[in-house]
Amino acid sequence: MILVEHITKQFVQPARFRVPAVTVQAVSDMSFSADNGSITGLLGANGAGKTTSLRIVAGLLSADSGRVLIDNIDVRENPRAALARIGCLSDSRGLYPRLTARENVIYYGRLQGLSQMAAVKRTDELGELLDMRELLDRRTDGFSQGERMKTALARALIHDPANLLLDEPTNGLDVVATRRLRDALRHLASPAGGSKCIVFSSHIMQEVERLCADVTVVAGGRNVARGTVQALCQQTGCEDFEDAFVALAFSPAAASGVTA
Repeated sequence: MILVEHITKQFVQPARFRVPAVTVQAVSDMSFSADNGSITGLLGANGAGKTTSLRIVAGLLSADSGRVLIDNIDVRENPRAALARIGCLSDSRGLYPRLTARENVIYYGRLQGLSQMAAVKRTDELGELLDMRELLDRRTDGFSQGERMKTALARALIHDPANLLLDEPTNGLDVVATRRLRDALRHLASPAGGSKCIVFSSHIMQEVERLCADVTVVAGGRNVARGTVQALCQQTGCEDFEDAFVALAFSPAAASGVTA
């Protein structure tokens, strides 16, 4: 389970030449939660604060205020224990191009504390789960976007974390690769897949609508609404989820910081 409470984050862009320093409020009083055995969507336009929020949850950035709990462990107070329970698929896949997919995944498993034997066994299991057996012994240099995504997802899952963070995972994927990813995530959230807690960040309405049991709408660095797709449509009086998102994320209330 992931609990995010009232986190904020500012960045200062230093002065250059005749341009003065600028303070950017990337996240403003962001709160959301994600349950075990469920896929929770963070839905927002580009620049809404989704990626910064996930980087704070993953321990890559420190919040200026607020707190993050991973399975009731505070990330700030006990980062090693909290982050060991997270697998992260970031917007930058970060694979080593001269290594095979298998070597990339095993290497990350070793960094996570797995023995060589355990990492090899787990990599073979993930090859089956993610339908990437034919990719394992190929160098990742030259992989398609879908093949890179599979490898990065296997790397995030190598230590069998209870919680999974996915930042825009369908970017650049074709229809077949997107459908396979969707099936894999549904399996991981099911009892057969370990009832994992999955946070799925996206700006693509259709993916969130098809995949997520619960949705947090993000705008201006804060959450402006939360509920199921059906509930958000009912809240806005819109039959179409895209129309509901526009009404929530670009409303005067969202711009003024009022949370629904």
